[in-house]
Amino acid sequence: MKAIYQNFEEAVKGVQDGAVIMVGGFGLVGIPENLILALEQSGVKDLTVISNNCGVDDWGLGRLLKNKQIKKMVGSYVGENKEFERQVLAGELEVELTPQGTLAEKIRAGGAGIPAFFTPAGVGTPIAEGKEVRTFNGKEYVLEEALTADFSFIRALKGDRAGNLIYNKTARNFNPMIAAAGRITVAEVEEVVEIGDIDPDTVHTPGIYVQGVIQGKQEKRIERVTTR
Repeated sequence: MKAIYQNFEEAVKGVQDGAVIMVGGFGLVGIPENLILALEQSGVKDLTVISNNCGVDDWGLGRLLKNKQIKKMVGSYVGENKEFERQVLAGELEVELTPQGTLAEKIRAGGAGIPAFFTPAGVGTPIAEGKEVRTFNGKEYVLEEALTADFSFIRALKGDRAGNLIYNKTARNFNPMIAAAGRITVAEVEEVVEIGDIDPDTVHTPGIYVQGVIQGKQEKRIERVTTR
């Protein structure tokens, strides 16, 4: 049995100033928005956040950014957030930009206990500066170190009391690998079910990676509305 939190404040109370956290999602799809709001309300600061992107100006991780709670951002895309741009240009935010596939593999490797790997992505660019470069079969590869976190906050469609999770379509994105790479992983789900209610063959993230589950309703905002 995993911890089944009754409120979001309780679910994030272990996060201390200076913690390293990973947050699932891609854009605004699959983000644990209620856990992010709870972090905002907690006032925790000097966070290092590892996530594909930093939300938008008024939603998702953008709220922590606006509230000056993020010290360093490790991600691959920042184009939808003007406050992010302002803080970077003002020297208020440390940023580590990583090719998207490399970021995904750094997180996956961290969850798998693999400390580092070689990749061709970034060779000959500023990404490779200060890193080991080796040649395999006549091609250069750069050494990238894995990523782990003190806490991983993720979003799933359904979770049982043993922590087994199922994601909904594209909300699966970064969430499974982030779930495995956190020392403590908390899953925000749309529905908590009993053990045995999820077919083992359909489990996306096994409960061994999850320490706590909380049910929460989401607004599910649209990042960019497109109409004809």
